[in-house]
Amino acid sequence: MNTMLRKSVLGVAGLAFAGGVFAGPIAAHAAAPVHATPVAAVQGAQSKIDLNGEQTANAKAIIAATKKAGMPERAAVISIATSLQESKLENLGHLGDQNDHDSLGLFQQRPSSGWGSPEQITDPEYATTAFLKGLKQVDGWQDMPLTKAAQTVQVSAYPDAYAQWEQQAADLVAQNWNS
Repeated sequence: MNTMLRKSVLGVAGLAFAGGVFAGPIAAHAAAPVHATPVAAVQGAQSKIDLNGEQTANAKAIIAATKKAGMPERAAVISIATSLQESKLENLGHLGDQNDHDSLGLFQQRPSSGWGSPEQITDPEYATTAFLKGLKQVDGWQDMPLTKAAQTVQVSAYPDAYAQWEQQAADLVAQNWNS
């Protein structure tokens, strides 16, 4: 299926899902979820994966680096959602033929694009700090949709893919920000 048709089909499916969730008869009776982390309107269908110990530790490392950088919870949500999309919160080394160019680490940053050395970008604190440095340069990132903020930093071939991880990222930040 060509890319334009696929995007159209997925867009219509997303609108149908969102319409059913937000305007359906059950929605009127459901209690609204409580989030400790400020979340902009979550966009589209959400994905969720079960995390192992390493992935949870990486999420906590992203939160710690965000706090150390003096940035708010929203920055941690964007960072974790980005890492969920890029690596499923796994600190990936070089994957050989499966590798996207020379992408490495939690954020699939590239040494050849100036993100740092392979050793640096496979260090969770460094990689997060590098991502946050890019995020700080995005005017209005605090108020824009997560996927737009993440895409502006990452420049991905799949710019809308980050949005699907927003709820899981927000939940991780809410659970771990004060711990």
